[in-house]
Amino acid sequence: MPAAMEPIPEPRIERRMVYRHRLFTRIWHWVNALAILILIPSGLMIFNAHPRLYWGHYGANFDPAWLELPRFPGWATIPSHYSLAGARHWHLFFALVLGFGLLAYMIVGLINRHIQRDLRIRRGDLAPRALWSDLKAHLALRFHDSEDPRAYNIFQKLSYAGVVFVLIPLLIASGLALSPGMWPWLADLFGGRQSARSVHFIAMAGMTLFVIVHLTLVILAGPINEVRAMLTGWWRAPEDPS
Repeated sequence: MPAAMEPIPEPRIERRMVYRHRLFTRIWHWVNALAILILIPSGLMIFNAHPRLYWGHYGANFDPAWLELPRFPGWATIPSHYSLAGARHWHLFFALVLGFGLLAYMIVGLINRHIQRDLRIRRGDLAPRALWSDLKAHLALRFHDSEDPRAYNIFQKLSYAGVVFVLIPLLIASGLALSPGMWPWLADLFGGRQSARSVHFIAMAGMTLFVIVHLTLVILAGPINEVRAMLTGWWRAPEDPS
């Protein structure tokens, strides 16, 4: 009698939990998210007071503007009704939250080496082959390295570093340049208060784009897993057959 063929075992699926985000990173993320979600709509209400942008030191109704937009609707602003004073109160308070939060993030990130370890962009990351490989992985909705799921890919590094080291400092510096009574040299550094206002608006648009792309990728990557990781620190790694 021929020996009975043994069934081929099904591949075993392992889904391991990885501690991906430290406590301070999670706190900073949610405080930062709250600040930005208040700063953008309150900034739009301030913009509604004069929805025209200029370059240079001066700009008024009869000066040529490089950008003129219709006023933003109430559902997109804080407050929802026209209140320049109210919007400034919201905006300035959460600007302080954003600024001091960034300072704390920089200090702690340097101490625990989060910045050097996770956000450092190496020469190999920018090689054409590496960029193409990461792009193909993104198009296939594979956002994490199977060997080290805690590691950031190059697109995450570029976007996070751009926000932390470029966009947020630019928003803070240009916002300070707009504040009456602050250092006049800071406004001159931007080429005038109107130029600082234009730069502030452009940086805000860049931050808004980042938020939209970030939320879209969170949804595509699995919102429950991603949000749980940012709440508890623990993230479930992708399935690996073994």
